[in-house]
Amino acid sequence: MNKILAIVQARMESKRFPGKVLKAVKNKSLLELLLNRLTISKKINQIIVVTTKHESDNIIAKLVNNLGLNLYRGSTKNVLESFYNAASKYQAEIIVRITGDCPIIDPNIIDNIIEYYLSNNYDYVSNTINPTYPDGLDVEVFSFKALRTAYNNTNLKHDTEHVTPYIKNSNKFLLGSFENSNDYSGNRWTVDYEVDFILIKQIISYFYPR
Repeated sequence: MNKILAIVQARMESKRFPGKVLKAVKNKSLLELLLNRLTISKKINQIIVVTTKHESDNIIAKLVNNLGLNLYRGSTKNVLESFYNAASKYQAEIIVRITGDCPIIDPNIIDNIIEYYLSNNYDYVSNTINPTYPDGLDVEVFSFKALRTAYNNTNLKHDTEHVTPYIKNSNKFLLGSFENSNDYSGNRWTVDYEVDFILIKQIISYFYPR
């Protein structure tokens, strides 16, 4: 059995929409709603939240601890390093990367992508290589070996800030694209700006608690 870890990036200091991950809908923060959805996955063994050691992220650490989930606090600039250290600490074999601005992530899509990864010989599988899902349902699945190779071989700012560019662009890895039968990539369900939050709040409020 492979140990499959979901690692979620979350921090308060977003340049475009500060504090977005803790904006509340139905008395729950977007981050808590996201993490609750991840617990529905049948294939994820453990959920880790990665944030920074910056004082502003103490509130994220408190939330994660209150939810009884695992936390790793690392660099404010090198997210790749934090991902690698978190994956090493919790002995991941397969990593599912989720960003904290995707509060209505679909656990069924996550499981389907994990299954697609497990059923093939890919080093990395994502539904973002050739986007066919709404922006905000983004999932990346990759091996710890690929993550370790990236960590040991790049210091480029773009690579260290965004975790997976080296894996996707170095031509060292076999990449798999998970695609939907219909193209819904024109829909935007992520939260980068306040206007995004207004839409997500309406969606969650309408369907809550489902």
